[in-house]
Amino acid sequence: MKALVLGVGLQGKAVIHDLEQSSLISEIVAADMDLEQVERYLNEKGYSKTRAAKLNASHEQELNRLVRNTKAQVVICMLPPVFEFSVARAALDAEIPFVSSSYTGRMVELDKEAREKGITLLPEMGMGPGIDLVLGRLAVNELDEVHGLYSYSAGLPEPACAADNPLKYKITWTFDGVLKAYKRPAKLLKEGKELVISGEDIFQPEYIHEIEFPGVGSLEAYPNGNALNYINIFELGKGLRDMGRFAMRWTGHSQFWHIMAKLGFLDDIPLNIDGENISPRQFLVRHLTPRLQFRKNERDIVLLRIQAWGNKGRKKQKVTYDLIDYRDLQTGFFAMNRTVGFTASIGAQMILSGKIKEPGVISPAKHVPSWDLLEELKTRGMRFEHLVEEN
Repeated sequence: MKALVLGVGLQGKAVIHDLEQSSLISEIVAADMDLEQVERYLNEKGYSKTRAAKLNASHEQELNRLVRNTKAQVVICMLPPVFEFSVARAALDAEIPFVSSSYTGRMVELDKEAREKGITLLPEMGMGPGIDLVLGRLAVNELDEVHGLYSYSAGLPEPACAADNPLKYKITWTFDGVLKAYKRPAKLLKEGKELVISGEDIFQPEYIHEIEFPGVGSLEAYPNGNALNYINIFELGKGLRDMGRFAMRWTGHSQFWHIMAKLGFLDDIPLNIDGENISPRQFLVRHLTPRLQFRKNERDIVLLRIQAWGNKGRKKQKVTYDLIDYRDLQTGFFAMNRTVGFTASIGAQMILSGKIKEPGVISPAKHVPSWDLLEELKTRGMRFEHLVEEN
């Protein structure tokens, strides 16, 4: 079978690597704007199944032509989120299943047509969203009535390499995307009431709490996006009192970015400086990106924690699922690349093998075989912990 991978950045490279190991896949087309760089990378890796193709995804006709003419059995989109809808649209027009790690967003508009055509469109198949949704489903299913559900995720430099810069942070994702998320409004459910937090306020001290990860240390958690979207996905009832999604960083990170946000350094409105137009956020991206790179012998960590609590029979219980993964220094893939790219690849392979059959715009929380995904991730070296305790 043939797979078409759009976008050969950090996560796209991990997708290609994982597909290369799959007995289901006989051919991979890796499409990106920089054809020469992709060809050089593929030669360096010695991949036998993959060939490069040039793509400017902002040109709709070029995108449609590539998706249609490649005649792949699945399209995996690792391009920036702004391209997700147009790629899904092209895949649906060509009647090819689609997988991405980005949020569903506008893709809901394609659900009816995809169901009518019998085509599977699987967004949110990464780490967060993705693995977190699958773990959330497992945790919720262990309770008879859910009173609370918290989701935590982090991509961090491990402590040994976090101390060489004052942010205690290094880049495993597009840094512009990271800074955009630092201004994203958040919605939570707290003690039965909806709490809306503006993008400028997510790092305020009253919204930060500490969380301890065994073997890793103490981290601080801050609100991350709209947690209320997942109430319906998990089919949570009237007993729900608390719902939250949080990202985690090493202690002190939130205080710094709270100040930077208040000073306008995360704004995206361009300023004219000596005849050049550049926004404060663009300046930070260009200035800090080369200063926040990992060395070849340094590792990142990905952490996920899902906690659900409520009633199990007559008992009050709390269910916790943890994931931890580290950079693989042998392949060079960061934990972030592995947890996002490998998960997207597994989703594509599950569609091709028939383990995922549901047509329409589907969700990992409902339609991905949970235990099968976890077993696949374990074979790739990821560690999971499961704890049930009285609450």
